[in-house]
Amino acid sequence: MEKPAVAVRSRKQKPTTEAASADQSLYADRVKVYPKAVTGPYRRVKTAVLVFCLSLYYLVPWIRWDRGPGAPDQAVLIDMSAGRAYFLWIEIWPQEVYYITGLLVLGAFGLFLVTSLYGRVWCGYTCPQTVWTDLFMWVERVIEGDRGARMRLDQSPLSVRKVGLKTATHTAWLLISLATGGAWVLYFNNAPTFVVDFFTGAATAKQYFFVGLFTATTYLLAGWAREQVCTYMCPWPRFQAAMLDRDSMVVTYEKWRGEPRGGSKAGPAPEGLGDCIDCGQCIAACPTGIDIRDGLQLECIGCGLCIDACNDIMTKVGRPLNLVTFDTENNQEARSKGLPTKFRPVRPRTLIYAGLLLLVCAVMAAALATRTTVEVNVLRDRAPLFVTLSDGDIRNGYTLKILNKRRADVDYELSVVGIDGARLVVQDVGESDRGGPVVLHAQPDTVVPFRVFVTAPRGALTSDSTSIQFILRDPVGGTGDRYDAVFVGPRPAALH
Repeated sequence: MEKPAVAVRSRKQKPTTEAASADQSLYADRVKVYPKAVTGPYRRVKTAVLVFCLSLYYLVPWIRWDRGPGAPDQAVLIDMSAGRAYFLWIEIWPQEVYYITGLLVLGAFGLFLVTSLYGRVWCGYTCPQTVWTDLFMWVERVIEGDRGARMRLDQSPLSVRKVGLKTATHTAWLLISLATGGAWVLYFNNAPTFVVDFFTGAATAKQYFFVGLFTATTYLLAGWAREQVCTYMCPWPRFQAAMLDRDSMVVTYEKWRGEPRGGSKAGPAPEGLGDCIDCGQCIAACPTGIDIRDGLQLECIGCGLCIDACNDIMTKVGRPLNLVTFDTENNQEARSKGLPTKFRPVRPRTLIYAGLLLLVCAVMAAALATRTTVEVNVLRDRAPLFVTLSDGDIRNGYTLKILNKRRADVDYELSVVGIDGARLVVQDVGESDRGGPVVLHAQPDTVVPFRVFVTAPRGALTSDSTSIQFILRDPVGGTGDRYDAVFVGPRPAALH
């Protein structure tokens, strides 16, 4: 029988398109991962974090917070129509979006610090993709069975039982996805009102659309994509290595102790063999389907389930635990030589990340502590630049806006400084004596605009542009704000 021909080419030859395609495909079919259920300390911690995160997510929109009459009483609410974000006692206005930016920066530095200390524990325990994927896999195991049962079910021919189990699984996934999408929309709407409107058909088309969108994405990412999101879609694995060093705690296989593999009988490892019996249970337990014995990999999310799986086997065969463990590279090297080990949390990179984290926290705390309840913004008229009155005085027009962040009516005093003898006139409100204030009434929690005219004696102007300052003050509460502006007049040659 003639042997099939094998394409052989010299290193100097340029590969043809056909040869390149034969050597390596640019695309590969997905190998479905069937994670096995395990028990152990890491699984218990993961379950506790799962319950905590899901409870927090679903329950927070229902927490009430009294902000006074006329204000929403939802503790956490992003009110897009009113342009407000409410977090307990803190109310964020659109122009204060830097607080949101600060929270994002705070989260980034916190993630950098945790990663440099303990690897990808965020990915393994608290990432939303991990949390919902773990929940979906638990539902799948309850309905279809553990790893072996699910594999046999998928490989079996179509039957009434298979259709029934798959229908039950996907129905449960869709219900969880609907609850997830609906809960997310609750953060942007009053929760009790929205739920009633949603189930009575009174919700808006936009609300139904977003619930459907988040339901579909949750179902797709947690039910179907799963580990592919972590491997291909998430950018974090690509640069997490920059946060790690030889003293970072990561999931590690003790190769020095486990190799060469073999000897599956109970008791100490046979002569010439390591403790690893090559059972593959660490691979079976991994939610991304990798072999941790190949070293730290991009796909590893640091959940530690392979540790629980390996320890279970080591217990059964009567060998030392933690063949797979959380450890540092330096410690592993020391253990292999029988030297003492230690964990060094205080290192240059962790000090830098911790310092940046504390700095951002201090800036955020200072900004909140010194945050005022009133802001004033002034826009000068561009046409005309100024008006010369019949008595020779010069007048400029401005649009002044008062942002009253308090939940009460406030009477503010407005005055202007910078030009001797300047007179302030507020349209539909009144006129000040020279140098005196004008009282402006501001409604609660709103922006109130005013038309303001500043008139200056011609003799008080020494330039065609004079810096002035509007001063807004609450005579009762003592709060206020200032705004630097410019008063424009004739050129110096025309002043006299």
